[in-house]
Amino acid sequence: MQRELIERAKQLLADGTVSRVMGWKAGEFGYDMTPAVFASSEELEKDFRYDDFCEANLSKYMIKESRKEGKILVFLKPCDTYSFNELLKEHRILRENVYVIGVPCTGKVNANAIRSRGIHGITGMSCDGETVTVSTLYGEETVPKNEAMAERCQNCKSKKHVIYDELFGEEGEVTGAPRFRMVEKLESMTPDQRFSFWRKELSRCIRCNACRNVCPACSCEKCVFDNDASGVANKAAADSFEENMFHIIRAFHVAGRCTDCGECSRVCPQNIPLHLLNRKFIKDINELYGEYQAGEDLETKCPLTDYTKDDAEPSIIYQRGGNR
Repeated sequence: MQRELIERAKQLLADGTVSRVMGWKAGEFGYDMTPAVFASSEELEKDFRYDDFCEANLSKYMIKESRKEGKILVFLKPCDTYSFNELLKEHRILRENVYVIGVPCTGKVNANAIRSRGIHGITGMSCDGETVTVSTLYGEETVPKNEAMAERCQNCKSKKHVIYDELFGEEGEVTGAPRFRMVEKLESMTPDQRFSFWRKELSRCIRCNACRNVCPACSCEKCVFDNDASGVANKAAADSFEENMFHIIRAFHVAGRCTDCGECSRVCPQNIPLHLLNRKFIKDINELYGEYQAGEDLETKCPLTDYTKDDAEPSIIYQRGGNR
């Protein structure tokens, strides 16, 4: 697949359809794939990669790239196209300046999923599509790919691309994976247990802002947390309340717009399961307003911004809430 994508990108560059290409290249480590822009066939041949380690969602980069001179080609996995669509709905991407090629995805390997198995001192990784071979300072180990994938891939919501100009491989389908199981587990806890869970998780936050910076739904030109006049612009939390406040406010800001791409948890250096906050909102919206998937199409309005006479009444919410 990698060779096919390189050849197609070179063709589109050569015939002038696009002036540059957005894809992935190896980062500091061979398994550390990072987003990159390629301006020539030579750069594509030298650095372009597409394999089982290309986790990064490239949709958010199109906000700025679509405003530069010339058209850009971007490769999007199925889940990435939901984010791209949502950004189009919010008028954040100039569609006419982006050529989208949908690429198939069978799930991506996640380094943290490997480390969680007690494998450390990793010096390299490779995957043949079924088995991940991990080279470490202490020897070589193998892990089945389906046990080494990112959580979002293990609970993939869709193998279907919702937008593209060109598609490589066969189109998949919406999977309907049971991705709310952990949310339900949290809901079954008492308020004190749930508060203790989140205090433990959020207390590890170092306010690096990686979650905000990578999130496609966080696309404000000036974030409230960077606004000196807001009173909450400090990076390091002054107390435990601010640790909670940052993530809770961010979750409220993306409610109804989060496509559940999982990028926030992927980039968190402290491995905080931030996606669970967003999934809680997604689950609540589904239960209160009917099934809704952000980014599924360009027409359907988010229930939180589309008033109808059938909207849930406060009394219904309070009755439903219980100890949640």
